[in-house]
Amino acid sequence: MSEMRGSNTWREELASLVDDTGIRYAGEPIGVSSAYVVSGESRSRAVEPESLKDQVKGFAMAWGEIVVEFGRGCKDIVQQSLLSEDSYVGRKLQKPCAKVSGRLKYLNEFLPEDRHPAHSWSVIFFVFVLALAAIGLNTKDDSLVTPVKMVLIHPPSANRILLPDGRHMAYCEQGVPADRARFSLIAPHSFLSSRLAGIPGIKMSLLEEFGVRLVSYDLPGFGESDPHPNRNLNSSAFDMLHLANAVGISGKFWVLGHSSGSMHAWAALRYIPDRIAGAAMLAPMINPYAPGMTKEEIKRIWEKWVPRRRLLYFLAHRFPKFLSYFYRRSFLSGKHDRIDNRLFLSLGKKDEILIEEPKFEEFWHRDVEESIRQGTTKPFIEEAVLQVSDWGFRLADLQVHRKCKRKGVLSWLKSLYSEAECELAGFLGPIHIWQGMDDQAVPPSMTDYIGRILPGAIVHKLPNEGHFSYFFFCDECHRRIFSTLFGVSKGPIDRKVEMDQTPFNGDTEVVSTVASSTTE
Repeated sequence: MSEMRGSNTWREELASLVDDTGIRYAGEPIGVSSAYVVSGESRSRAVEPESLKDQVKGFAMAWGEIVVEFGRGCKDIVQQSLLSEDSYVGRKLQKPCAKVSGRLKYLNEFLPEDRHPAHSWSVIFFVFVLALAAIGLNTKDDSLVTPVKMVLIHPPSANRILLPDGRHMAYCEQGVPADRARFSLIAPHSFLSSRLAGIPGIKMSLLEEFGVRLVSYDLPGFGESDPHPNRNLNSSAFDMLHLANAVGISGKFWVLGHSSGSMHAWAALRYIPDRIAGAAMLAPMINPYAPGMTKEEIKRIWEKWVPRRRLLYFLAHRFPKFLSYFYRRSFLSGKHDRIDNRLFLSLGKKDEILIEEPKFEEFWHRDVEESIRQGTTKPFIEEAVLQVSDWGFRLADLQVHRKCKRKGVLSWLKSLYSEAECELAGFLGPIHIWQGMDDQAVPPSMTDYIGRILPGAIVHKLPNEGHFSYFFFCDECHRRIFSTLFGVSKGPIDRKVEMDQTPFNGDTEVVSTVASSTTE
């Protein structure tokens, strides 16, 4: 029996238990030890780690599957909670939608019969949206689109003087000659401007009528003036003094400042008051971080400015180097733009009308081209930093007050027996301020602060006027300003007539002319 069992192989015994399927195994006999015999080479391939690329690919695929499943879950939630008939949205929209679809059901007759209405209407809606977008892009006629004007740099044309420190300053003269001028007026320009500004649109006939000689100049680094290595408001005031001496103004002169240009006019009143006859300030800018302002005054000033203008003042105060980025992308980009975009300000109604006039655009483009002639951000950053930093003085210092000399023990003992020697300090001349009540660049609250600090200043409030409307290209406004400053017009000085009317008694006599000074 044992022989009979040994004659049957395991294949025959397996076949005797199941039906014959006709499948025969023709390979090598399977042994237990052969299943685990693996060469060293194949073992190394089996345990080889995945590359970084495969790991990233697998990670991305896994995340993709997660996102897809998450999207499906969100879709199911929306369908079950919002779009189902039992949901709140479904109950609220079911009746209106049924009413609208009932009224528009007749339109389905125009749709293809082989398409479901929902599919057809979705395609129609999508095409309709695309058509509206295409129409919106092509509503403007290309012929009406204003082309972008590029900045042009003109050949040098300014008169220049040599300052004591070796720098050159460019200036421009308008009005009557020096020897016939009844009044001399020096006007420092504002930010992103030049000597060409002066009084924009001033008529020569008006200057001659009042006998005014108007001198404007380029600040250091602007236009054709050389940069100043360490300029401040003190150096700015003495630059103005050197200019006055160089162009033949021997007596006192008036200063005129508009917007941020008034900063340099304030400095002249503080550092060279003996040479200043008076000041005309139009929308005068002050330091928005000036000490002494109340919280309410600060709030009323800053809330009028657009966010980008606030940001630039903050950067000038804290991080001035970042201003270069904004200036390069703005007025130093080589392209012209509107004045409100370049100066980051909003405009009132009259200013909006003014800047649309061709004469204003022509003046603005030419003035900017001259201002950025040197192509560097440094003078503009310096100007911005000067405006928001410590000026070296306060406006309260210009207020007229008695200053007594009481230094030292001897002076104190002397004051016990006699009155101390006192003198008037501050600026003794007139200060006139014109402020537009619709000014968005220099808010009227700034002038209110100046009026509180300098009660002696004469403030002229202008209803409905903006930042530019009363100063730029307004003949009547210019006449009113001159009449306020200089009184009745007397024309230029005629030296020949005055000398002819001088009495002569035969003896040698010194003839003194009333017009020995270029200003009154």
